[in-house]
Amino acid sequence: MFVRSVLSSYSKLLTGAALAFAAISLGGCNEIAAEKAVPGRPVLVATVKYEASSPERSFVGTIRPRVEADMGFRVPGKVAKRLVEVGQTVDIGQPLATLDEVDLKLQAEQAEAEFRAATGVLAQAAANEQRAKDLRAKGWTTDAQMDSARAAADEARARLNRGERSVELTKNSLSYATLVADTRGVVTATLIEPGQVVANGQAAIRVARFGEKEAVVAIPETLVGRAKDGVASVTLWSEPNKKYAARLREIAPSADPATRTYLAKFSIPEADEKVSLGMTATLTLGDPVTERVARLPLSALYNQGGDPSLYVVDDNGSIALKPVKVKSYDSDNVVIAGGVDEGAKVVMLGVQKLDPAQKVRVVSALSF
Repeated sequence: MFVRSVLSSYSKLLTGAALAFAAISLGGCNEIAAEKAVPGRPVLVATVKYEASSPERSFVGTIRPRVEADMGFRVPGKVAKRLVEVGQTVDIGQPLATLDEVDLKLQAEQAEAEFRAATGVLAQAAANEQRAKDLRAKGWTTDAQMDSARAAADEARARLNRGERSVELTKNSLSYATLVADTRGVVTATLIEPGQVVANGQAAIRVARFGEKEAVVAIPETLVGRAKDGVASVTLWSEPNKKYAARLREIAPSADPATRTYLAKFSIPEADEKVSLGMTATLTLGDPVTERVARLPLSALYNQGGDPSLYVVDDNGSIALKPVKVKSYDSDNVVIAGGVDEGAKVVMLGVQKLDPAQKVRVVSALSF
């Protein structure tokens, strides 16, 4: 019994020891597996983004028509009707407004009466002239009488000519009582109302012609040179993702005395129907030819007495040291002109402690 008890105790001891050894073995395996599962050295990276060395400048502007004219009556009078409203599209020859024609018709009738009277006077004067010529040929009249008849006939002809011109002018004036559009466009302002008395040439209807549209902006005097020589583009606030090429058409010769800015007009040759008059737009100005550079933190630059370099991280966590072309240094950044590709990920911190043979783990990525 004693031997059996001892053997049983020894068997339990061996079993416990085996279990303990197994536990220790499993723990060691777990630690090894955990060590293998742990990725490489954590690093903070920045994404390389190239942009123009001279930053673009943006200005808020308004879409306007290239040609916008104030149309008015060519004769004075009282407005009888206004036939269009703001925003209405008009065609060539379409009536826009009319004047009261009573006085103009009376003037036309008066001119007709004067013309008929001049016609009768000329017939009588011409007959007298012919009789005087006949009598003078026979020697029955004097030269003075002949000259008088000829002068009377010439005056009658001039009077008839004046009557003809008067009839034509009154007809034109009567036609001017109707204001018509001389081009296709859209009405942007109505400056008259029925019953209003207007003078000849007074602005009545403002029409913006269909055709080229432009963006009107105020340019500060420090950027006038870039506005003349730079590359311009226009985006609408309603469609910020679509760009329209623009070119400078006109710039004011002098600055505004209050704002000290120059009014500039940029034409938009490729403007479509989405570019409506009065819309708010953003005009962007850039240099015509400029070097593209990338700005990175100074801590990303690796330099051990050789060429300045950057550690580039690939998708597998491998790093490679690539020399770069440094253009300039800022207070906190380094400006590079080449050496790494657009979108490459470079290590930002701790580059002096990295080994190209080791693996790294990206913990964050920033765009510069």
